[in-house]
Amino acid sequence: MNPTTLIGDSMTLAAIDTPSVEYASLSPMLIVFGAGVIGVLVEAFAPRTLRYPLQLSLSLGALVVALAALVTVATAQTHEGANGEFAMSGAVVIDRPALYLQGLLLIIAIIAVGFMAERRLERVVAPVTLRKLAGVGGADESSARDGLTSGSPGGGGVDADMFTPSGASVPNTDAEFEATRAGAVTTEVFPLALLAVGGMMLFPACGDLLTMFIALEVFSLPLYLLCGLARRRRLISQEASLKYFLLGAFSSAFFLFGSAFVYGATGSLNLSTIGASISATDDSGGDTTLALLGLALLAVGLLFKVGAVPFHSWIPDVYQGAPTPVTAFMAAATKVAAFGALLRVFYVGFDALREQWEPALWAVAIASMVIASVMAVTQNDVKRMLAYSSIAHAGFILLGLIAFDEAGLGATLFYLAAYAFTTLGAFATVAVIREPDTDTGTSARSAAVHGPTPTARNPHLSGREATDLTQWSGLGRRYPLVGAMFAVYLLSFAGIPLTSGFIAKFDVFAAAAGAGGGILVVIGVVSSAIAAYVYIRIIVAMFFDDVPTTGAPHVVKPSVLTTSGIALCTLMTVALGVFPQPLLDLADSAAVFLR
Repeated sequence: MNPTTLIGDSMTLAAIDTPSVEYASLSPMLIVFGAGVIGVLVEAFAPRTLRYPLQLSLSLGALVVALAALVTVATAQTHEGANGEFAMSGAVVIDRPALYLQGLLLIIAIIAVGFMAERRLERVVAPVTLRKLAGVGGADESSARDGLTSGSPGGGGVDADMFTPSGASVPNTDAEFEATRAGAVTTEVFPLALLAVGGMMLFPACGDLLTMFIALEVFSLPLYLLCGLARRRRLISQEASLKYFLLGAFSSAFFLFGSAFVYGATGSLNLSTIGASISATDDSGGDTTLALLGLALLAVGLLFKVGAVPFHSWIPDVYQGAPTPVTAFMAAATKVAAFGALLRVFYVGFDALREQWEPALWAVAIASMVIASVMAVTQNDVKRMLAYSSIAHAGFILLGLIAFDEAGLGATLFYLAAYAFTTLGAFATVAVIREPDTDTGTSARSAAVHGPTPTARNPHLSGREATDLTQWSGLGRRYPLVGAMFAVYLLSFAGIPLTSGFIAKFDVFAAAAGAGGGILVVIGVVSSAIAAYVYIRIIVAMFFDDVPTTGAPHVVKPSVLTTSGIALCTLMTVALGVFPQPLLDLADSAAVFLR
């Protein structure tokens, strides 16, 4: 007799319920992920000469289509006061906060991808084929190296992006030099950025901790790679990538270990079920120690991503060493995604334990505001100043979480939008300010054309980014428009009225004070005053210091994509300070989690 028949006769197999997949609600994320996968195929099969335009068109097109799809989904999911739905059997939550943050992430990504595509800020040795067409094919290799390092006419410089042509090569070796001469372009940054954006969109919309961990890794791994691809200062860039990877791996381990503890305490990884279980245990007087320990480990992983003290040590080095477009993207988008996930974990999963975790968040917020503001005063590198500013702002944003009500949640959502536009524009502006470069005359052709004495380069040609504060003396007097735009960003960071930063800080301070956090508000105001010294110091250097007679940096005019991105960020920084009510209303209407 057939054993299968015996088994079938003796027992009835349970029917397997096929999980539903809400493709329409998930379409914005699916579009971004799909474009990222297509971008990988483009890298594998498209000719080298076509990769850059294809990748740029694909990336921007996918992000714009995803934004349009998100608007359609948001209209449908919030119609007549609705608050979205659970998708993928509760693994993904399409509710108002998730839709708000996803829309913000897509707008940030569109600006950031345009910045990554910038090809007017760098000047490198011309590819061999172009050198021959220009009639300098007979120049020796030393002449070509002069062109690579100084962009001199003798080297036949051409416009290039801000990413190394050979990320796998040892910095400053013949392999990297030959990749530059061959005209190699690291277009892999576009699919990597798309995959990171997809993970960031999923991260604040996760309904369970396992999906949240997957989203965390999906957007973190591409960022680890992108941080090590800078064209200039290659060793610092690789060091930043390695530090970010190692510390990020530790934080991911903490998050995963915390998820295991929470599962042991509640028997579930679903945040809604976790919240109900902990609430029932707490109401009945049960022991919640294991759940609280799991939350502590989860918080380490999430606070690492937002860059709060004491989990902030990676931010100054990574922000300084990464390619500036990647720094701008990380500083804006990662903080939005990570705070979205942090809010969901605390509001949905662990609201019953507020009395236990609130003192710890008080300590983290105070340390972030005070320590980062003081450390920023000691910095002389503009990118590191902005990095410590980012840490301080993480402390300010935590005040909205500590308030733990709809007013605090709405204030946090508004603050994330205001901060994202300001920091994205600030880093983009830093990238266009370049060190002066001269033609050393070592090239035979250069000496014949310009003579043996050093010759100032065409101001359109660029050196490295001028990030040392001493190089910014008189910058605003030489380039009033650039100085004025950067001053707007700095005033917004300081929380000066008529900027988005003032409204954002006022909103979170009011929410914290209303929830009994008056001491936090006082500390926040004092920290803002300390940080204001840093911002005013830069403004004074730009507009009141004398312009150096030699070695003064110049501003390189970027492409229309970067120019329009900086203009939009400046406009939003001012508009949200003068007319903040529409976004405030939108943030308040989005301040309800689906449980």
